[in-house]
Amino acid sequence: MSDDHSADDHPSPSWMDKLTSMFHQDPKDRNALLGILRDAGSRGMLDDEALSIIEGAVQVADMQVREIMIPRSQMVCVDEDQSPEEFLPQVIESAHSRFPVIGDTKDEVIGILLAKDLLPLILNTGSKFNIKNHLRPATFIPESKRLNVLLREFRTNRNHMAIVIDEFGGVAGLVTIEDVLEQIVGDIEDETDVDEDTFIKPADDLEHAFIVKALTPIEDFNEQFTTKFPDDEFDTIGGIVMQEFGHMPTRNESVEISGFRFDVLNADGRRIRLLRVTPC
Repeated sequence: MSDDHSADDHPSPSWMDKLTSMFHQDPKDRNALLGILRDAGSRGMLDDEALSIIEGAVQVADMQVREIMIPRSQMVCVDEDQSPEEFLPQVIESAHSRFPVIGDTKDEVIGILLAKDLLPLILNTGSKFNIKNHLRPATFIPESKRLNVLLREFRTNRNHMAIVIDEFGGVAGLVTIEDVLEQIVGDIEDETDVDEDTFIKPADDLEHAFIVKALTPIEDFNEQFTTKFPDDEFDTIGGIVMQEFGHMPTRNESVEISGFRFDVLNADGRRIRLLRVTPC
């Protein structure tokens, strides 16, 4: 019998095998672990996307809800005493799927209203509407809760939103499962996002409005909107908007510049991602 072995007897090592071989000794802490992973990335054992996801997953274990929550001032809420005619325009404009419902005290969330639960109103326009009949229970969490713990609870309880409570028991903000996942995998596109190869597209919900990526080159923006924003200090329209705000804006904040209103549709603690642009 021949001593030669076929190639199948010695399969090529997988990227995980290669990565494992780099651990000559256990990393002493997370920074050491990340250093090994980044070295693996530089050697081509991990692609950039996989490395980014791993780094995000490690980072989430050290983050608290207060770092990513939507603050109380930016929450889109419905008052329990509002009629559908009063709150539906806000529901439609925000394009969210879940809305905290505020009670009489204005600092008490009595439940969560799902946009899909409002669909029967289309067929029963004449019936009396009682918002309390459509509420889902609200989940309350402290600002200090770790994101990895919250994500596990979201998955276990099948919740998608939690109301964040401060140390005095007041509503501090809200957080969604999407907010947590975006810390791991990056921006999650939805129906308001622009295609990868497109910087500007008409908005579906408002006439004369456009959805614009913050990374849109100023030259392209000026050409589309016949504006004259300078490009000597910033390369993108997001830079100009950020300068006008004077701080890192959160979702639903807006600012007017040179006859246009810029609404922040998507942003995190580091950058603006998506804007709605409307002539004033």
